[in-house]
Amino acid sequence: MSGAGDAFRPTPPTAAERVDWPAGWGTRFLVFVDVEEEFDWTAPPDRMRHATTAMRAFPAAHRRFADRGVPLACMVDHPVATDPAAAAILRDVVADGRSAIGAQLHAWVTPPHDEALTPANSFPGNLPEALEAAKIDALTAAIESATGVPPTAYRAGRYGIGPRTLALLRARGYRIDSSMRARYSYAEEGGPDFRAIGAHAFRRDGMVELPLTTVFTGALRRHGPSLYGALGRLPKGRGAAARLGLLSRVALTPEGMPLADALAAIDVADRT
Repeated sequence: MSGAGDAFRPTPPTAAERVDWPAGWGTRFLVFVDVEEEFDWTAPPDRMRHATTAMRAFPAAHRRFADRGVPLACMVDHPVATDPAAAAILRDVVADGRSAIGAQLHAWVTPPHDEALTPANSFPGNLPEALEAAKIDALTAAIESATGVPPTAYRAGRYGIGPRTLALLRARGYRIDSSMRARYSYAEEGGPDFRAIGAHAFRRDGMVELPLTTVFTGALRRHGPSLYGALGRLPKGRGAAARLGLLSRVALTPEGMPLADALAAIDVADRT
């Protein structure tokens, strides 16, 4: 179990670790979809109170992307992988020939259930190494059994990567991790701190890290990493800076991000 003082803080990539995309690579987007069970995020972790009924809407959503030539990277968790109806839907998604199946580890609903149900333990990287490994193994096996595809991309639930995670993944045939949410910190909740991590892809421990894209927008965006932290120490400092068009932190996720802000962030990301 960890707290803010001993949070996992991955170091920023060195120049040698950064991925240099080939000339002519252009601007490309990778769409990750968290294919997970339904549950109450505001309630304490619960092993039983969840459902997978929302998967019924997934075929129509997948078709909207497929019809526009957009493949999906479906990050599947254990309750979905072990639901026969959901597994059948995922097999149809893979059949489009472009989309891929990855793994998303929600520790509290993935066996073995040997840990206490606490907020800190909902970040799988906080678990003992053997238990984290056993949960990765259980999830990997469930996904391969459900879809016929061994996952090679991973995301820790709650972005809860830990100091041993990348090595555990590499040893199990994974190649890509997307657990780092650039410029965010979960240290106050017992999770990792990614404030030093930018959006650029990098290699570490034999894995390719693809952080969730987060950019700073506004007139002072070039000073975002240092200034945003300072504004957080002022009453309503971040809100005032955003309203004045000076500085906003925008993650490319539909979770709490207004569409106009996301579009502005894409423009910034395309230029940097």
